[in-house]
Amino acid sequence: MISHDASISTRLRTFLLDRIVMIVFLAFVVFGYLVAEEMSPSFFANEVTSRFFRNGVLVIALIVPVLAGLGLNFGIVIGAMAGMLAIIFVRYHLIPGIGGLLLCFLIATPIAMLFGYLTGRLFNKTRGQEMITSLIVGFFAEGVYLIFVLFAIGGIIPVARGHFMIMPNEQSMGVRAFFDMGRPAAEINPLRNPDEIPGMSRAMSNLWQVDFMHALIVLALGLLIFLVVRRMISKRNPVAAKTPAWHFYTLMSIAFAVLAFAVYSAVELGKWNQLLAVAQETDVRYTMEHLPGVSGFVIEIANLNSIPMVTGLVIAAMALFTVYFARTKLGQDSRSAGQSQHIAKVAGINVDRTRIVATMISTVLAAWGMIIFLHDMGTVNTYAAHKQVGFFSVAALLVGGATTTKASVKNAIVGIFLFHAMFIVSPAVGRYISDDPAVGEYTRSFMVYAVIGVSLGLYVWRAIKAERAKSRLDHNEADRLDQLKAEKLYFSRRQ
Repeated sequence: MISHDASISTRLRTFLLDRIVMIVFLAFVVFGYLVAEEMSPSFFANEVTSRFFRNGVLVIALIVPVLAGLGLNFGIVIGAMAGMLAIIFVRYHLIPGIGGLLLCFLIATPIAMLFGYLTGRLFNKTRGQEMITSLIVGFFAEGVYLIFVLFAIGGIIPVARGHFMIMPNEQSMGVRAFFDMGRPAAEINPLRNPDEIPGMSRAMSNLWQVDFMHALIVLALGLLIFLVVRRMISKRNPVAAKTPAWHFYTLMSIAFAVLAFAVYSAVELGKWNQLLAVAQETDVRYTMEHLPGVSGFVIEIANLNSIPMVTGLVIAAMALFTVYFARTKLGQDSRSAGQSQHIAKVAGINVDRTRIVATMISTVLAAWGMIIFLHDMGTVNTYAAHKQVGFFSVAALLVGGATTTKASVKNAIVGIFLFHAMFIVSPAVGRYISDDPAVGEYTRSFMVYAVIGVSLGLYVWRAIKAERAKSRLDHNEADRLDQLKAEKLYFSRRQ
């Protein structure tokens, strides 16, 4: 928190310190993109947006535990395992399409609720050590999960011999290390692939897709409406937090610029698409690159992928749910428990129940997020897909400016874009440094763990600094009281 009475240098130092992780990642992404010789803008935009829709719900799942004072919940890996168990069941029974995907959500929900309840009970037994507890419980749950998929499936639970998901051993025991989610039936050619089994891969993403620029127009218009409505509400409500006028006009200018760019790009692309359609009437081999006079800008726009609107709406719904939850009675109780459990108990709040509910919500959202992630990937790594979910999601949230005590949807959205942009440009940085893309892979791992370590270190440093400031205030107050007592004694003696 920056005091209004602080000097400009103090404000600037505090601002930079609060956002040091975000600034470092932004600088890394800009540097990586500049040194990437073969990376086109369309490729970069496609990769970033696809990763956003793939990982959005997983990162949002971390916000509610932070609100409740549980810190960064590395234990969302338990929810991820619940989602994977649901996928294994549905894929084994060959239930295809959006129906199979919805069944995955339905099966994963009670499993994740049970896992979240048990984890919440454990958090209540280890107060003050929730983050390390969530990390350790994730490792423990992974062991149980491996025993289940390696031994229980086939060893205890009967399975069909020769099933494509079961290991081809004598006992027909254990799930294969990799299995595919299966393409939708509409994409399978029965003449070329008569034995291919339909599945759930990208079933939700393919329901409704919109051109990139059209989706950008809708997003810019939505942002403009949101900014205007929020400004009107804040003016009419004297209790609402006031944002500076420059902040409002800056965001409005950015939204207008994005809207103008998107409209211009959509008009240009539409014009050239008409010319392409005419050209393809005479030669079906025509592409946008073959049209005479077409600019590189239009070609880059044409190479942008369509946006999966249903997946985007699901992420938006989860974000709105998180915002709405913070304003409900339960959300206010969670916030109170996160700030001070003692004061919350005195106020009559059931702190233990509140913490358990927050953990259950996080675990369920993580299970749903894992299903969305794997359905978009199309392939399931049975024994490793869940391992880095906790670390990557926590790192993305911290990159967005969150801390162990404060997180928001804005932090999650910004963090997802910056974190995964770093993943995209890392190989280019590796080639630039040592002509070896593997260096970029090592850089990724370093950045993931470094951002967690730096963020936790800053949190501890701020806590120590706040405690020392409080001690100085208490010491000064004690000195002042002693002085007042001495003056009172002096005047009483003179009288």
